[in-house]
Amino acid sequence: MEITTHRIDSPLGRWTHTEGRSASLAGLVESIGLFEGTTVFPRERVFPNGKLELIVHLGERYREVTAAGTEICPAVCLTGLQRGPLVVEAPPGPCRVLGVRLHPAGAYALLARPLSEVSGLTVDFQDLVGSAAAELAELCQAAGSAEECLRRTARWISERVRRPPGGSQPVASVDQWVGWSAGQIERSGGAVPIGLLRERTGLSKSRLAEAFRERIGVAPKLYARIVRFRRVLARLRETAGSPLVGLALDAGYYDQPHMNAEFRELSGFAPRELLAAVLYPRSISVAETSSRAG
Repeated sequence: MEITTHRIDSPLGRWTHTEGRSASLAGLVESIGLFEGTTVFPRERVFPNGKLELIVHLGERYREVTAAGTEICPAVCLTGLQRGPLVVEAPPGPCRVLGVRLHPAGAYALLARPLSEVSGLTVDFQDLVGSAAAELAELCQAAGSAEECLRRTARWISERVRRPPGGSQPVASVDQWVGWSAGQIERSGGAVPIGLLRERTGLSKSRLAEAFRERIGVAPKLYARIVRFRRVLARLRETAGSPLVGLALDAGYYDQPHMNAEFRELSGFAPRELLAAVLYPRSISVAETSSRAG
């Protein structure tokens, strides 16, 4: 496993983020990270990124912020593929939390259940995998270092995704086509026409949508919109000051108003508002510097 450690001391807070990437889990897990420290702004707005997040609290727990108030997160929880912004609130004082960023294929292999069941939700991981959730938490708590915590987590995931339910079965053609289609969406930055994917796979509109909801969490069109948003969000930061209309057209939006509408739906911000927001280092999430949560 390739592990890097980043120490941040800034007006946003002071923390250490240890991140690992495992070649043996490529295509299943994007990264495993351990956050240890404090932030100045307790609330953070997290944007849809086409991934699922497995969180293990190794200290005080985060809260999820909604229009109705705040709700404490389970000790080990999974956030399904997001369809809009998610605001979380860190506990007061230092905190320690492990995060696993799962590709949909990894989450599907890990959970062995339709990902539509967790799409847009934060759920107790124990309700999904039973006692294995506590096993993962215990492994992390007992680790003597951040690096060992990451390695233990990677091994735990490797052992679970190696055991498909009901024994080893050949991969059905629909699984292959969904994987291929999702890869085409990723490689094109969300710009590939969904009709072209249906034509190439030979699947009907309803069958492709059903298969995507089961193995990805959302229909292919929404998944493509999320991938395009993620790509443009990164480029927006890199090209700050450039005309937005050019960025919109390059990304495949009809025009700038179309991009603006997509950004408001998926992030709660217009592009210009995002440029003015406080971005966390090495991240596309932003600090919530006001009380707004929607």
